Amino acid sequence: MMSVLLILAVAAIGAHPLARLLGRRVFGLFAALLAVISVVFGVLAVQVYRGDPIVETFAWVPQLDLSLTFRLDEMSALFALLVTGAGSLVLLYCTRYFEVREPGLERFAAVFMGFAASMLGLVLADDVYLLFVFWEGTTIFSFLLIGHLTRLRTSTAAALQALMVTTLGGLAMLVGLVLLSNRVGSSLLSDIVAQPPEGAVGVTAVFLVLAGALSKSAIFPFHFWLPGAMAAPTPVSAYLHAAAMVKAGIYLIARITPAFGDVPGYRETLVVLGAITMINGGIRALRQFDIKLIVAHGTVSQLGLLVMVFGVGDPRASFAGLALVFAHALAKAPLFLSVGIIDHSAGTRDLRKLSGLGRKMPVLTVITVLAAASMAGFPPFFGFVAKESAFTELLEVAHEQPLAMVAFIVAVIGSVLTVAYMGRFLWGAFATKRDVTICAVLHEPGRSILIAPAAFALATLAVGFASSQADAVLQPLIVDRAPGIKIEHLALWHGVTPALLASAAVWIAGSLLAWLLSRTTRTMAPPAERFSASHAYWVVTHFVDFVAVKLTSVTQRGSLPFYLAVILIVLIGTLGGTVLATGEWPSEWVFFTSPVQIPIAIVMIIAALFSLRARTRFQSVVLVGITGYGMAAIFAMHGAPDLALTQALVETVTLIAFVLVIRRLPQRIGHRASRPKRLLRLGIGLGVGLVFGTLAVIALGSRIADPISLQLPELAYAGGHGSNVVNVMLVDIRGWDTMGELSVILAAATGVASLVFLSTRVDTKPKLSRRDARFAAREHLLRVADPNDPARRNTWLLAGRHLDPARRSILLEVVVRLVFHALIILSIYLLLTGHNSPGGGFAGGLVAGLALVARYLAGGRHELGATVPLDAGRILGTGLALAVSMAFIPMLFGQSALASAWVDLDLGIFGSLPLVTSTIFDIGVYLVVFGLILDVLRSLGAEIDEHEEADIASFEEEEVSAR
Repeated sequence: MMSVLLILAVAAIGAHPLARLLGRRVFGLFAALLAVISVVFGVLAVQVYRGDPIVETFAWVPQLDLSLTFRLDEMSALFALLVTGAGSLVLLYCTRYFEVREPGLERFAAVFMGFAASMLGLVLADDVYLLFVFWEGTTIFSFLLIGHLTRLRTSTAAALQALMVTTLGGLAMLVGLVLLSNRVGSSLLSDIVAQPPEGAVGVTAVFLVLAGALSKSAIFPFHFWLPGAMAAPTPVSAYLHAAAMVKAGIYLIARITPAFGDVPGYRETLVVLGAITMINGGIRALRQFDIKLIVAHGTVSQLGLLVMVFGVGDPRASFAGLALVFAHALAKAPLFLSVGIIDHSAGTRDLRKLSGLGRKMPVLTVITVLAAASMAGFPPFFGFVAKESAFTELLEVAHEQPLAMVAFIVAVIGSVLTVAYMGRFLWGAFATKRDVTICAVLHEPGRSILIAPAAFALATLAVGFASSQADAVLQPLIVDRAPGIKIEHLALWHGVTPALLASAAVWIAGSLLAWLLSRTTRTMAPPAERFSASHAYWVVTHFVDFVAVKLTSVTQRGSLPFYLAVILIVLIGTLGGTVLATGEWPSEWVFFTSPVQIPIAIVMIIAALFSLRARTRFQSVVLVGITGYGMAAIFAMHGAPDLALTQALVETVTLIAFVLVIRRLPQRIGHRASRPKRLLRLGIGLGVGLVFGTLAVIALGSRIADPISLQLPELAYAGGHGSNVVNVMLVDIRGWDTMGELSVILAAATGVASLVFLSTRVDTKPKLSRRDARFAAREHLLRVADPNDPARRNTWLLAGRHLDPARRSILLEVVVRLVFHALIILSIYLLLTGHNSPGGGFAGGLVAGLALVARYLAGGRHELGATVPLDAGRILGTGLALAVSMAFIPMLFGQSALASAWVDLDLGIFGSLPLVTSTIFDIGVYLVVFGLILDVLRSLGAEIDEHEEADIASFEEEEVSAR
């Protein structure tokens, strides 16, 4: 099972380049993949049905008892077949649904495969925390799929609404799962169901889990997000409603109901909410003119029926519920797929504008009629078999539970509405209407697009005739858990029974209601929208927005000194208050540990004081930089060359970044704060210095035990095969922290770029390739050089011919040309040797970035583009991907995340060369740091240069026009 999920994950990752290469044909490839996986699960299901569940466990964090546990039993096997089989047919449909050059096709393919993988992982996961990860995965991927048409505001709004509602329920569910896991002492769902906890904690936990399940399956009061999700492309709607997302909540309810059905209020909650959802969904379906919304609200209604049937909490009702789940999937998918074909062909989904399609598209009409008949519960379809089973079992259970009779009555009324809105759907989509112009088929998608909906429709017909075989598949799911229980077998004919009479009454009443509605263009009167759940969602979200705006206007004043003052005052209060409250002082006061620290500290203090009196911004930046270099000197004096090297490099890069920024600011610091503000800032500064100085003195004089750092050299070599403790800590022992820091670096780079770039942070400007630059440089060298003429000097850089002759420095060009490659080699050396000597990916990336800075300072933005003709975002992404991959690859070999492996190569007289897998992680760090510096140079350097050139050109044009 783990291997199947990995294959789907790889397919999702590779979908983007494959879709770019193959176009919409990539969907056929992925459809075949899911079909093969479906066959695999079909073979495994045979073993499972012999009473031998398949369990796979991979230790993740053994210390916390966290593992990746997957379990394939009868129920998960059937849902896995549904997820993969339906997904395969929907992807086959996509090969003809999308245009050849559909915008966003690559993104859609990748997200859809990720969605399928998440849904499959959800039904296979036995560990509740792993289940939650996949649960939220379906939420995120559905958000991306619903919002696929980013140019439409309705699409993005519907996606955000679905994300917020289902995420809120998911967080509540997580709390419930944590409570259940702690109470039972196991995080396995199978263990929790086998020994359900009792008491107030158990009841609270179960209802929290139900909140997640009900929000996921769009049950009242969370039902409003699902019809809005119809803004998604039709294949998404079909998969979302038939086999994924909304079925996740039903799956979880089916799992936990046998264990928690007797919890006080459990049955009543599900039956009441399911009944409200079914009736409300059916009524709203009859109000719609958009045929896609008719089917969507019909899904909400059917989900209410499923929750209501499972909520009865009896094994017999649960058996009928399982039959309804698969009957609904087989009927709902072709209805949505047919709607997509109609929309493509006629250019509209409004039933007031559709007419005559039944004659123009007879094959599609037959397919849709078959699917609608099954959804409405007509024989001989599986929908009829499943609904009659539900009627039968509810009537049987009603002798013991009056609540089941309530469920039966609501099911009958809801089924009347189902027949009515299905009849209205068929009439609206295919009938020839008197006062409506016959629709012209604007776009013929081709016959092959009918394969998927036809397969679904024929399946529901075939399973109806083979209901005895379906009964043999579904019976073990209940009988094994409730031995001795008598369940009515699935069959097309049980004789004249109360359930059959109820079905006949449903058909007659529903057909009559559909006929009456087809005689008028008016729909059922809508209820007041202000009392709806969607309006309540609107009110809540707008209230949150209002509060956020007010709070932001108070706290986010656009003043950096204000922000820093608040942060530092809180810092003084918390840390200073803690020091004073404890009242514990060291017995020995240690102010310094080496005489060398004194002159360095004096230099740093003097630089800090002079920075307060500096009159220009450049002076301030340089003086503040001296304090950073002073810290590097202290590190070096205390035997920490790695820290000293990194501190010096970071300080240099920071200094350059500040210089790039202040180019656009006035040279002199003209604004002088008022005396009260200066006194306040002085007090804050003294407070921070006093608090941190006191903390440092207390820390130095309070140690009474040997520090843990004394064990780090041995741990670094034994666990990471490295002698450089700092580097091994970064890439191995505390690799998770480093990955978090890398993500922060990416966020910082994105933030800087978004502040500078006007439209997009992607570098879309034409770059001077290195080949073209070299050719131009050679051509320039062939000219007659004149050292006294700046315009005719030889060029030493790739983009030398683009430089302004008046701003060239031949000395700087020569020096940069000579040291650039040496710096790159030095950076690679630091990268490769950092595991056992000072250096590493961070320091190496900084050195390479400084080499890039030198090229930019000497040659400007054209030189920067010619030196690295790559997008900084891709370099950053590649680096992070390498680092993350080295966290998960060891798990494939049974090791913990970020575990290192190594081999020592014997090079004879040259010694040995250690090859450690964490070096690949370090390469990722190198690329991220290098990409960050490149992005900063593009943002604060090249882009600002272009802004200045544009400003100068505009100023010159104004002068010319003024003359």
